[in-house]
Amino acid sequence: MAIWKIDELGEFVTLKRGYDLPQQKRKNGEIPIFSSSGVTGTHNEAMVEAPGVITGRYGTIGEVFLAETSFWPLNTTLYVENFHENDEKFVYYFLKTLEWKKFASASAVPGINRNTVHKEIVRFPDFETQQKIASVLSTIDKKIAVNKAINDNLFAQMQALYAAWFIDCIPFGGIKPSSWQKTSIYTIADIIYGAPFSSKQFNTDGKGIPIIRIRDLKEQKVATYTTEKHPKGYLLQAGDIVVGMDGEFVPYIWGSDEAWLNQRVCVFKNKRLKGKAFLYFTIKPLLYAIEQTQVATTVIHIGKKDFDAFEITLPDPRVLDSFDAITTPMVEKIVENRFEIKQLELLRDALLPKLMSGELDVSNIQL
Repeated sequence: MAIWKIDELGEFVTLKRGYDLPQQKRKNGEIPIFSSSGVTGTHNEAMVEAPGVITGRYGTIGEVFLAETSFWPLNTTLYVENFHENDEKFVYYFLKTLEWKKFASASAVPGINRNTVHKEIVRFPDFETQQKIASVLSTIDKKIAVNKAINDNLFAQMQALYAAWFIDCIPFGGIKPSSWQKTSIYTIADIIYGAPFSSKQFNTDGKGIPIIRIRDLKEQKVATYTTEKHPKGYLLQAGDIVVGMDGEFVPYIWGSDEAWLNQRVCVFKNKRLKGKAFLYFTIKPLLYAIEQTQVATTVIHIGKKDFDAFEITLPDPRVLDSFDAITTPMVEKIVENRFEIKQLELLRDALLPKLMSGELDVSNIQL
């Protein structure tokens, strides 16, 4: 039977502020540098031996990171200096359940004082129970990591194949066939733009259909929803190629449930049913080129006039069909994996507070 102890957090773990490391003093190496938002670079020297748990002290507050190799925590972070013989992975998951923002000062630049956090009253189970709880959660996280690694590999394979066929023209003797024609991006895709939703139409309670904003694209996680139908809106579908039009111009293959497109987000809707990989790797360098040529003091933008200028080289249908036959199963697997990642994340996030509170009994789990 699990034994739980109630005490101040500082009796279970000791937090310490990270260390300054200006950009000019960083040297080439493989040691990860953690800021309040995660790994932001590398160095040739570690300040803390692995394993480690890090969270933000200034800047991004509320994110918690697990370091499984030795690392350098920056002075914008707090890291666990002493685990007091508690399970490191359990501590990582436990700290993710804290309401970190309530510890932040009310100054112009909110920050967290470790002494305040140390005084938080918490419940910790015995070491064996900690290991069992951490095992349940880390098993889910390992599967998520495997799926992400598979997707990264699939993207890399498709990128290499695209470059070999359509840039280096290796199957064609290294020479671009004369039958390939220069044409507009609109030959292979329609571009559909998102529509604005007023703040009165938003909710953060998960009611209705998600609204996709630029900030949601990378992790494909949403925070806003609506129960209303936009008369001029577009519902994003799994497998759609979606692009944010402000900031960083990166195409993403959507791998989640349908969602409304918010303003300044667009979809490149391929006209060829199985041509998603060709379209994705064709627009990716075009988007990057626009990003590199823009000069702005704040946020850079892209719009219809930029898309109108996109010129592509279109291979003949026989070549495209052959490329599609190889890459379409890869795209489908990427979408399938992303759906599974989302379900696993929902499961983990639902289990986390129940396990940490002792509501779910893990005493019968055999490690």
